[in-house]
Amino acid sequence: MFKSPLNKIALSLMLATGLTACSQSANTAKESAAQANTAAAATNVEQFERKAAKLTPYQQRDFRDEVFYFVLPDRFYNGDPSNDMGAAEHDTKRTLSRGGLDVTHKGMYHGGDLAGLTKKLPYLDNMGITAIWLTPVLRNRAMQADTSGYHGYWILDFTEIDPHWGSNAELKNFIDQAHERNIKVYFDIITNHTADVIKYEQCHGKDGLGWLAEGDRCQFKDSNTPENERYKPLLPKGEEAVKVPAWLNDIDLYNNQGDSHWSGESSIKGDFAGLDDVDTTQQKVVDGMIDIYKNLITEFKPDGFRIDTVKHVDMSFWDQFSPALMEHAASLGINNFMMYGEAYSFEPELLSTFLTEGKMPSVLDFALQGSIEAVVVNQKGTSELTKLFAKDHLYKHEDGFNANHLVSFTGNHDMGRIAYRLKSSEFNYSESEMVERTLLAHALMYFSRGVPVIYYGDEQGFVGDGGDQDSRQNMMPSLVETYNDDDLLATDKTTADDNFDTSHLFYQRFAEYAELYQAHIALRQGEQSILFSQDEPGLFAIKRAYQGEQGKQNLAVIFNTSTKSQSIKPTGMSENAKLIYQSAEGEKGQVAGLGFSVYQLD
Repeated sequence: MFKSPLNKIALSLMLATGLTACSQSANTAKESAAQANTAAAATNVEQFERKAAKLTPYQQRDFRDEVFYFVLPDRFYNGDPSNDMGAAEHDTKRTLSRGGLDVTHKGMYHGGDLAGLTKKLPYLDNMGITAIWLTPVLRNRAMQADTSGYHGYWILDFTEIDPHWGSNAELKNFIDQAHERNIKVYFDIITNHTADVIKYEQCHGKDGLGWLAEGDRCQFKDSNTPENERYKPLLPKGEEAVKVPAWLNDIDLYNNQGDSHWSGESSIKGDFAGLDDVDTTQQKVVDGMIDIYKNLITEFKPDGFRIDTVKHVDMSFWDQFSPALMEHAASLGINNFMMYGEAYSFEPELLSTFLTEGKMPSVLDFALQGSIEAVVVNQKGTSELTKLFAKDHLYKHEDGFNANHLVSFTGNHDMGRIAYRLKSSEFNYSESEMVERTLLAHALMYFSRGVPVIYYGDEQGFVGDGGDQDSRQNMMPSLVETYNDDDLLATDKTTADDNFDTSHLFYQRFAEYAELYQAHIALRQGEQSILFSQDEPGLFAIKRAYQGEQGKQNLAVIFNTSTKSQSIKPTGMSENAKLIYQSAEGEKGQVAGLGFSVYQLD
């Protein structure tokens, strides 16, 4: 049975202290977690060194074989304090990309950079990470209103790296160093909008510098608005040519209809919280965006793109953009170049259209995130998962992509962390049960169909106070009060500490999940079928069946969302099936409460 020394030690400690008992106090949970971490620290962490190097070389590795890590560089590690202010004070061409540093403010730059990410590659490698997804690193407008572009989504220049994070050369070095470790690098890209430069006379005045009312938004005006009532767009003095490439400075290439209210026509043509919404129906824009990202592929040789806000761009754009970039990457020898889009929707009927109509290879699986939250946090029946997976046929792509290529996650920088959902749940979970449910949520993500993504900090027990800025804590020591007052899971640390603890229970368990995932091709590429579910918390069993170039492999994964051990008999599994992994020790033929087991079927 697959069982690392760490797993035996940590699990025996958890069982000895009764970690699985839901009534255990938070203080006791912290003590047991600390004991588990101490034991883990005594194991040979070097056994995990250069994990990715043991896998298929990144140039040939199938997308379905990846374990992703999603990270905001600004909040990770400061490897070069000299770039903390962004553009140099004398750099008049990049004035708008200077400033915004305030390490005490959750909406400002905190100093993390590409140099820091490069230094911490061993930390990611040891956890079994094989692909890193960065939030956008192109040059941003540093400040808009009272917050900064630390997240990277306010791009001014689509040809160079933001000076807060380094230089083009440093990005190339980071990619080279990641590739040396057999780890892929994915860029987060944007086609829907640029930084907020265009203003409207009716809202901001003739100079574009004010508001009719402080904090007001420019209400969206639809296409039926009479010509004389439409917004008059303008560029403030000195900002007429701040965007790169130069064609992005043409006001007529934008929709200029005011701020989106996230429904109807505004969802496609509205400014995203003031960001300049590009008119992607114009062929000049389509061709220009294709050229921008072709050039980035040519210069940096990334392994793929995550595409922001895809549902806010008209579909006709995607069926040109997606194939063009895939073909360009292939022409450069990046044969496994991959793209996945972000459509913030929990409906497979909508998500799948970006594959079938938009010719995109994959999307982020918000629907799976919602179902994991339903069964693990909200204690819905495991039949919720069966209902979701019954719609997997919708994702069949003309180029062979399918639901196995969807990108899975438990939480992110917009919605917040799964641990936060547990903390704010009506069930008032103890810390010990939050620990168990967090691990179970991630196990469902790892071992159900799809490609798993760890949101940075989850492996250190980060919780947060919500989504957006409240879920973007520092891995390096933080000075943000609302971060540092969090009660992190399975540790006595706070975000005021350095949080690159390779002995943390979650870090070690995620490393173990990755090891199990990589050891069995059926868990990565196997077709999934449902063996059992129920209309209440309890068992959910799936079969992962692989038959191909690497032979034949059939596995069953049985999850238990109830707090009590459950017999595997209702799933149709024989007690004589070969057990190859269990998350907690238990009686033969039983799955531990809030645990899971993996069986070999042939």
